[in-house]
Amino acid sequence: MNMIRTAMLLAFMTALFMGVGYLVGGTGGMAIAFVIAAGMNLFGYWNADKMVLRMHHAKEVDERTAPEFYRIVRGLAANAGLPMPRVYVIDNPQPNAFATGRNPQNAAVAATTGLLSRLSPEEVAGVMAHELAHVQNRDTLTMTITATLAGAISMLGNFAFFFGGGRNNNNPFGFIGVLVAIIVAPLAAMLVQMAISRTREYAADRRGAEICGQPLWLASALGKIARGARQIVNQDAERNPATAHMFIINPLSGQKMDNLFSTHPATENRIAALQAMAQEAGHGGEMPHEEPGAGGPWGGGSAAGPWGRSSGGRKGPWS
Repeated sequence: MNMIRTAMLLAFMTALFMGVGYLVGGTGGMAIAFVIAAGMNLFGYWNADKMVLRMHHAKEVDERTAPEFYRIVRGLAANAGLPMPRVYVIDNPQPNAFATGRNPQNAAVAATTGLLSRLSPEEVAGVMAHELAHVQNRDTLTMTITATLAGAISMLGNFAFFFGGGRNNNNPFGFIGVLVAIIVAPLAAMLVQMAISRTREYAADRRGAEICGQPLWLASALGKIARGARQIVNQDAERNPATAHMFIINPLSGQKMDNLFSTHPATENRIAALQAMAQEAGHGGEMPHEEPGAGGPWGGGSAAGPWGRSSGGRKGPWS
């Protein structure tokens, strides 16, 4: 089912790319767009994850450079039965995170410095478990390739603005076609939002809660991330809006409503679902600690394990 969904989505995005090419340059423009789209689909399958990580200036870390954060991810991956993903940190004050990669064997997870500084180790574990759930559910291939194609459509719209509509091109609609292409380009990110079902976030929340063993860890993290995302502008995400759907919380400013065009379900609804899950599992009173351990979950190397001193000596479910 995931393979069919991916194929249909790629076909739709390719057709959209060709349509913009037709509006810019007629049949010749459409043919060129088809060749470019086919090449981008192939290139995106192998390299879209690297492109997205580069867009957000992600830096790879390991057990030496980010010991506690790395150990949290490693323990969660083992808990989920997944290969160890590559681990990245993004120097950005907005708390957020995403996963990418074409399959679990070539996956990567990334968290911002804002997330690692504002959340407790338990909350970080909840967030990274959610991202590993996306990897396990194989959402990441669809997410990364559609982000790449949507960005390409936007660039083609910008090209139409500067070079389309002239007398010497093959655009059958003239300046009207150029206007349509320019309007379509800014809506490319919205089309991506509509193409990818928001139910995957609920599914990843539920599976992530199962991986870390505590639904309220993720519930608490979502509340903090949502508040931080409203207060802090993520400049890289604003420059690359087609990647917004990849983050655990929408990183773009001014989008809070749970409507048809939103990239994510309302945070309140996600928290309520996790709280209900916690009650069903008998974890109603198990709230994460407010303060991260010494050195934060991305460093410090506390001898007490991935939770440092913040958990009162309690070990995580993978320790």
